[in-house]
Amino acid sequence: MNTQPEVLDFVKAMASAERLRVIGALVRGRATQAEIAEQLHLPVRDVFQHLSFLAHVNVVREEDGVYELDEKAIETLARGQFEGKRPQYEEKPDDVRKVLKAYLSPDGTLKQIPMEKKKMLVILNFIVDVFEFGATYTEKEVNTILRRFNPDTAALRRYLVDHGFMAREGDGSKYWRVKKETE
Repeated sequence: MNTQPEVLDFVKAMASAERLRVIGALVRGRATQAEIAEQLHLPVRDVFQHLSFLAHVNVVREEDGVYELDEKAIETLARGQFEGKRPQYEEKPDDVRKVLKAYLSPDGTLKQIPMEKKKMLVILNFIVDVFEFGATYTEKEVNTILRRFNPDTAALRRYLVDHGFMAREGDGSKYWRVKKETE
């Protein structure tokens, strides 16, 4: 079973500061929407939307209007990320290693986007590996993933599409990784 959509939903759920506050309120114990809204000084409608999304991604459970964290589901999702095959370091040709060393910080973020085509292709090939074949992504999901590498997500998205690493719908609503023939 591919857990990629579950992971993306989980990441989206955790990307909101208000949703994290709702989770924090539920860490203290079970509560109703109204109780959470009162604790956090948020409108009940906003709390309802956050709780609905958190229930959708199986982070919280609701029973008779009372919400609680589903710690088992969170643990299962976390375990699923660490079991099975782990990525292995693959030997890279010296020129690829040099480009990666020159343009990537130790944490994997881009120091700058290279303008030379050959170097840019090395960087784009490195970045596109975080996208799964066969999965579709919204523009927002692509931006969330690309922001890990560089804040200029629009440029990275455009380069990935222009250089044939990813494709997208004409209106930009869906993106997907494509197999690229080696040049």
